[in-house]
Amino acid sequence: MPSYQVSIAQFAPVLGGVSANLDAHLHLCERAIESGSRLVVFPELSLTGYFVKDLVAEVALSSDAPELDAIRRASKRIDLVCGFIERAQGDRYHIASGYFSNGELIHLHRKVYLPTYGMFEEGRFIAPGRRLRAFDGPLGRTAVLICEDLWHPSTVGVMAADGADLLIGVAASPARGFGGDRPDSARIYEQMNRVYAQLYGMNVVFSNRVGFEDGVGFWGGSEAIAPSGEALVKAPYFDDALVSATIDPGDARRARLATPLGRDERMDVTIAELSRIASSRSGGDR
Repeated sequence: MPSYQVSIAQFAPVLGGVSANLDAHLHLCERAIESGSRLVVFPELSLTGYFVKDLVAEVALSSDAPELDAIRRASKRIDLVCGFIERAQGDRYHIASGYFSNGELIHLHRKVYLPTYGMFEEGRFIAPGRRLRAFDGPLGRTAVLICEDLWHPSTVGVMAADGADLLIGVAASPARGFGGDRPDSARIYEQMNRVYAQLYGMNVVFSNRVGFEDGVGFWGGSEAIAPSGEALVKAPYFDDALVSATIDPGDARRARLATPLGRDERMDVTIAELSRIASSRSGGDR
């Protein structure tokens, strides 16, 4: 597959303002198309804002909701990843990110890990996802993970084992801890993105929001990282931005040939030992 350009949309969604946020998506899609990008990636909950809390049922969208028709139409011209509260069967609600292409929703990832500590209350209002799947997209084997999912290395390991060449991480990460020139949360994400890219031989695209909600500031700093760990593009901290990078899928293949960690992965050992640990935690024999 030849190289392609991806755009990362870093902006501040309006809390509960699905219509206003949709307009912002369409505007940013036009800019990304004009720049020559094949894909534009929006942050976590880009259509709803993050601290939705009691607004969950009000702003939730089913995957076939009419409100998403404009996103589907836009995806006929450019692939896009956007985030929303998904209304699922049984009155369950999920934090979801959808990959739209050629007028269709071709993949939906439901956030698996819901932070419910400190300032975070996701588990009070949201149901966790239960699947980790890579998929064959127009730009190759692709994986989508949402914010806290990335703090659990097992999720990326599963996506790598499922063949992902491109990891798309989306976040609504608040600025937490200031020990230097950027928040500690920014520093940790940047380290994770580089470690995942290098360990698993992936191109990593990371989109984080900016702006303020409930007195909490979001740091932005979106980026694209090559399998070498090199930053292909870096968005500013705290400011709106639309940045673009050229992704070479061949970089992932060359990285895995040079360091074939995935080829040599002992999944049988990992599965056996995780099964043992899970059994011991549930009271079974060691």
